[in-house]
Amino acid sequence: MAHISIFVGSVNGGAERLSHDVAKTIEQAGHTASTITDASLDDIKNASHILVVTSTTGQGDIPSNLAGLYFAMNSTFPMLTDKPFGIIAMGDRCYGDTFCGAGRSFDELLRELQAKPVGNRLEIDACEDFEPWPVAEPWLKAWLEKLPA
Repeated sequence: MAHISIFVGSVNGGAERLSHDVAKTIEQAGHTASTITDASLDDIKNASHILVVTSTTGQGDIPSNLAGLYFAMNSTFPMLTDKPFGIIAMGDRCYGDTFCGAGRSFDELLRELQAKPVGNRLEIDACEDFEPWPVAEPWLKAWLEKLPA
């Protein structure tokens, strides 16, 4: 089974709360999970399977607790060739083009670093789904089934 590193970007705690449900479900599926809220470049380089759970702040910005990792990855460009990854992006569609901007930014960067997407990015709209877990749960279960061991 896989060890999944969950990289969490949270402003008001919503993504962090969601990451706890995600980790619990990953473990119930027989995998192991580590939730990382203050990630370093070494954390992502050492991860075998990557799952980013992030809210979006400001005008499509990455939450401050995850922004350092993003900028370190973008500036040093560590190749993550074939590392499987997934993205759960939270946002508010009222912000238009910047909706789920943090998750989209991570998705693009991970692809540039040659990590391997497993399925499609999940985007959760706070306007439609006040509670993200009912939307995330079926996506996560499908994502886990597609995950290479």
